[in-house]
Amino acid sequence: MTAAVFFGCSFIAFGPAFALFIFTIAKDPLRVIILIAGAFFWLLSLLLSSLVWFIAMKATSGLDQTLQKGLLIFGVMFSVILQEVFRFGYYRLLRKATEGLAAISEEDSPPISVQQMAYVAGLGFGIMSGAFSMINTLSDSLGPGTVGIFGDSQYYFITSALMTLALTLLHTFWGVVFFEGCEKKRWWVIAVVLCLHLVVSGLSLLNPFYAGSLPPVFVIMVLMAVWAFFSSGGCLHNLTLLWTCKKNNVDTS
Repeated sequence: MTAAVFFGCSFIAFGPAFALFIFTIAKDPLRVIILIAGAFFWLLSLLLSSLVWFIAMKATSGLDQTLQKGLLIFGVMFSVILQEVFRFGYYRLLRKATEGLAAISEEDSPPISVQQMAYVAGLGFGIMSGAFSMINTLSDSLGPGTVGIFGDSQYYFITSALMTLALTLLHTFWGVVFFEGCEKKRWWVIAVVLCLHLVVSGLSLLNPFYAGSLPPVFVIMVLMAVWAFFSSGGCLHNLTLLWTCKKNNVDTS
């Protein structure tokens, strides 16, 4: 049973991200480089957040439980802000390297656009964020032990996988919207992304009250998916054409 939980939660948490990587990134070396660099930038933000958290824990050791919870909330907020700062820094780096990236790209392929870079960089952020948030949980799912044997929720692993799935995709959508805001100097867009990131991270603190954390996160994810679709140049006409083509193919077959 533990193996089934491990593989099931792994596929839920990382299946969509893995599919996006295989079908949209893996065949293009330039996109792979951008994705890996994006994951590295997220790791840098985690490193600095961990350093600040370590110092704060040492400075506040021996305080009561209420102050410790307040410190946890501060740590989450600081980590989120730092991630968005590094996302902005990565955007600036990619914009300065656009000409060089176009030079090393294949001659028979068009140069990578800002929207494509935003998507790939966001997916890199999301994959690395999901890996660090889920790897220990997956390790525990292999046992030994039984979930809920002492009265705790039996849905811990499945809800953790769903939350990781949402965060991975949200980072992708946030990346697209964030880069679009930077390109057009719409600073309110960046502020909205930061606020939504804070809200989602705050909702994760409600666990094990899963009914209060998961539904709002998935609602935000759907809304961000729609926003990212239109930010990247999508329109309802394209969706209509896609649906019409699929329907015609089905009728023909």
